[in-house]
Amino acid sequence: MNAIYSRLLAWTCFVFMAASLGAIFLYAPTERTMGDVQRIFYFHISAWWVAGVALMVSFVASAIYLWKRGKSFDAVSLASTEIGVLFMTIGITTGPIWAKPVWGIYWTWDPRLTSALICWLMYVAILMLRRYIPDESKRANLAAVSTIIAFVNVPFVFMTIRIFRTQHPQPVVGGGDGSGLAPAMAQTFMLTLAAFTLLYLWLMDRRLAVEASERQVEKLAKELELA
Repeated sequence: MNAIYSRLLAWTCFVFMAASLGAIFLYAPTERTMGDVQRIFYFHISAWWVAGVALMVSFVASAIYLWKRGKSFDAVSLASTEIGVLFMTIGITTGPIWAKPVWGIYWTWDPRLTSALICWLMYVAILMLRRYIPDESKRANLAAVSTIIAFVNVPFVFMTIRIFRTQHPQPVVGGGDGSGLAPAMAQTFMLTLAAFTLLYLWLMDRRLAVEASERQVEKLAKELELA
């Protein structure tokens, strides 16, 4: 059953990603002011969307781990944090590529960019913490507490462009009067969000499978030592 689910998820993800790429480059119109570089928008925002979902999952899993002490929740937290860092890296990388032609600079220390970088560094530090604490129980406890604390910065990053006046563009979806996308752009954006969300689910499925295999190998190694 798990194999069928994994295979179906992989093919669904592939179809949606292929469709979203076609929509981004062939269906969505060219933005009047920024030109073709605006197409990075679909990757940039979708990457940050998946990062937010991933970090929310790691936050919830960490809280449940501290409550239930189940190793499976720690595994979910680890996997989702790794994927969250991956997509934050994509978001931080694509942002300057988009910014240079539009702003004339790759980076500026405004509240949105600075808080996003701090958030990325916090979660990278959590992954490093997991690598350098040998005791499994202590490692899981510290990682869970750190993950919960780090998540405080996630909604703050989201709200910065609503709270502060920043060089970063205001939201084009749900940003109030004057915000919004042309119909073809909105359809492409929603398709890309769906594709990236499916990509997150597929990566989680694969990462948890690897984690289960690693735990099985560790169990067999301990049994061999006892034998």
